[in-house]
Amino acid sequence: MRDQDKRTGISGQNPKGSVGAEAVQQTDGTAASEALDITVLPNITPENYRKVLNRPSRDAAGREEKVRQIIHKIEEGGDEALREICLEIDGQAPPDFEIPRRVLKQAARDVDEHLKNAIQQATANIRRFHEAQLPDPVSMETMPGVRCSIRYLPIERVGLYIPGGTAPLLSTVLMTVIPATIAGCKEIIACTPPGASPELLFTLSLFDIRVFAIGGAQAIAAMAFGTESLPRVDKIFGPGNAWVTSAKMQLAGRGLAIDMPAGPSEVMVIADNTANPAYVASDLLSQAEHGDDSQVILLADNMEMIHQTITEINKQLESLSRRETARRALRYALAICVTGIDQALEISNYYGPEHLILSVQDASGHAERVTNAGSVFLGNYSPESAGDYASGTNHTLPTGGASRAWSGITTAAFMKSITTQEISREGLMGLAPTVLQLARAEELDAHANAVIQRIQTEK
Repeated sequence: MRDQDKRTGISGQNPKGSVGAEAVQQTDGTAASEALDITVLPNITPENYRKVLNRPSRDAAGREEKVRQIIHKIEEGGDEALREICLEIDGQAPPDFEIPRRVLKQAARDVDEHLKNAIQQATANIRRFHEAQLPDPVSMETMPGVRCSIRYLPIERVGLYIPGGTAPLLSTVLMTVIPATIAGCKEIIACTPPGASPELLFTLSLFDIRVFAIGGAQAIAAMAFGTESLPRVDKIFGPGNAWVTSAKMQLAGRGLAIDMPAGPSEVMVIADNTANPAYVASDLLSQAEHGDDSQVILLADNMEMIHQTITEINKQLESLSRRETARRALRYALAICVTGIDQALEISNYYGPEHLILSVQDASGHAERVTNAGSVFLGNYSPESAGDYASGTNHTLPTGGASRAWSGITTAAFMKSITTQEISREGLMGLAPTVLQLARAEELDAHANAVIQRIQTEK
């Protein structure tokens, strides 16, 4: 049972009483489930959004300092420091970090043919959607004699982080390598924690990439600086736990290009009376099982839906192989009874979830009102897991509210653009008055002089 919620000052509530377990009466007269530590709130006001929806820090200060030390050690010590850190954290450090191609290919014999077919289908869908995203070059005259162009080029060397610790995310291989190859990146470096499963190794073997058995914050630092074994990359992509995300953000502050803050996982489900509580529960659990630090939130327009969903969570939880992980994540779960879809969308746009599921009537119509979310799933038959694996959209998405300004991985994320301008003498004569006025307003005389030198010179 959760006592008074430290983030909100509001006790977990379940007006319906017992939810799949004995309910315990609290000091305010409401009840909370002993089986699950989910905070249930009858409603919240905009003044409380910040308190209620604040993501738990979970020892962020201690983690940030530890990550900072890891980064410093690898920057200064290269492979030697990397081995020391791997021994300390993983309990092992291979003599060679790079996994040979033959080892990757040998894994194929240990992978079920049905899984190979599933990977093939997922690959086709992901490739089709990401090929459609390739940007087109533009060349145009902005005014007579002034031609501006933009062209897109692949980033030459990219680093991909593939989680493989508590859950081997072979789907992340597809979500990162496919758009990188479509973009035309010349060299692709992938890091995944030691002890990768045959399924993960097989998936990596399908692509022309170099793979290293390094995980966590140390993998991000190694790719960022380069070591004797790993080449330095130009940009890092991929999801990860709080340690990985912390390393990416700290290094981004030092100039490293990254895709986005991507982890820990989170999902928000908006449900009305047309939703199926079993479906809603399964979507919440699909993110809770990712890790202890995942966060799941339910917004429902009636308390009966919350009651039924928590009952379903209790029921489905027991059959999960990762139920203890999910149970720990559910300690940070929220279920809020909202006044209607308008308030639910307001809360969602404030929170900016990684995954947003609209289990409501006219979901596609309401989707147009979503302004902050990584990826949106519409209706009762669009589970979040479909996007995680095979629908075609990318599952590497901004978390922690970063969707207010960041986007999920796209093909364009693996590219950079270069603009050009070509101006004729006549074009410069027409443009000169504007440039001179602006240069003088900014008191940058040399800028103005670069134009004056040209217009005062005879042809």
